[in-house]
Amino acid sequence: MENTPLAERMRPNSLDTYIGQKHLVGPNAILRKAIESGIIPSIIFWGPPGVGKTTLANIISHQLKRPFYALSAINSGVKDVREVIEKAKSEQFFGTNKPILFIDEIHRFSKSQQDSLLGAVEKGVVTLIGATTENPSFEVISALLSRCQVYVLKHLEKEDLLELLQQAIEKDEVLKRKKIKLTETEAILRLSGGDARKLLNVFELVVSNFDSDEIEITNDIVMELVQQNMAIYDKAGEQHYDIISAFIKSIRGSDPNAAVYWLARMIEGGEDPSFIARRLLILASEDIGNANPNALLLANNCFQAVNVIGWPESRIILSQTAIYLASSPKSNASYEAINKAQQLVAETGDLPVPIHLRNAPTKLMKDLGYGKEYQYSHSFENNFSNQEYLPDKVKGTTLYKPGNNVRENELRNYLKNLWKNKYGY
Repeated sequence: MENTPLAERMRPNSLDTYIGQKHLVGPNAILRKAIESGIIPSIIFWGPPGVGKTTLANIISHQLKRPFYALSAINSGVKDVREVIEKAKSEQFFGTNKPILFIDEIHRFSKSQQDSLLGAVEKGVVTLIGATTENPSFEVISALLSRCQVYVLKHLEKEDLLELLQQAIEKDEVLKRKKIKLTETEAILRLSGGDARKLLNVFELVVSNFDSDEIEITNDIVMELVQQNMAIYDKAGEQHYDIISAFIKSIRGSDPNAAVYWLARMIEGGEDPSFIARRLLILASEDIGNANPNALLLANNCFQAVNVIGWPESRIILSQTAIYLASSPKSNASYEAINKAQQLVAETGDLPVPIHLRNAPTKLMKDLGYGKEYQYSHSFENNFSNQEYLPDKVKGTTLYKPGNNVRENELRNYLKNLWKNKYGY
């Protein structure tokens, strides 16, 4: 028992002991209702590591009394999938409930491996539950995705993590024999990053370093012990996510040396080049944007190239792109603009489109004045007409504020010349 990791000892076996994801499994939540009805579709759980994807699959199997088969996409192939499907067919023949086939990290399955699942899912031989940390729209083939319900799992909240720690102290067979006092929790929560498994791994590491059964946990003790033993608490490979985080933050921070170092760490660790390239593509827009529009073009070409070339040559293309992005001027103005715009929409609802901007495909619509007052920009000097494009209720709202860089200063001056003081440029 003591040799079993704390995270495994604390794995819940029912919805009532499951912590977090209340939007899915809380009272009257959609997934809880499906489980309680006994009828569930094939499912893809999409979310960060350590938020309960595997646990939830186990609970579903346990509660529905279904046989449970688990495969990891890292070390399973088409042969393994077919063997499980044949077992499922034989169990079905003997009247057993439809088995659940759980595939962890399903995004790492190739197209042929995913194709091998299709028939069994379509015919209802198995109920598939896949877990992925990657957007399934990119990583799961459309034929399989269309037969699955996608549920998004979120990072655990502070309250969830504290509850998990308290449960471990009070209920774990090993820890409840000790007198543990959580004097400070900021460091251990910060190190967890909303990941329950990492939280419990760090907690177990800290507790195990005390000789006495009377233990007081403070921020300083946690940081000192974890920094001495980084590899120890990284039992489940969470460092993978820390390294991609360091990589992105190094590029955002304009440090090409650190960026190429973390890139090398990922390459040596056998990371999927498409995963790295996709992160670069997102960063090119989110963190550079119109400060250097060429960054997005280069990142997109990088993404296309690594999918054609593969290892080991892709490392050169990724290096060139990472260094270029790190050395580029930065702006998150476009990212901030869409965030503000979505917040405005959430606050104001579906405001009507101004009549002069409406489409008028029919005579009735034209008679009602749809599009009548619209001014065709190209018919005016400098291809610009000073008319209103926002709904009346939010007119004059500034959503895009150009960043302070050469390229966007040019954009600011251009927009200010057009709109004068309307948007505060």
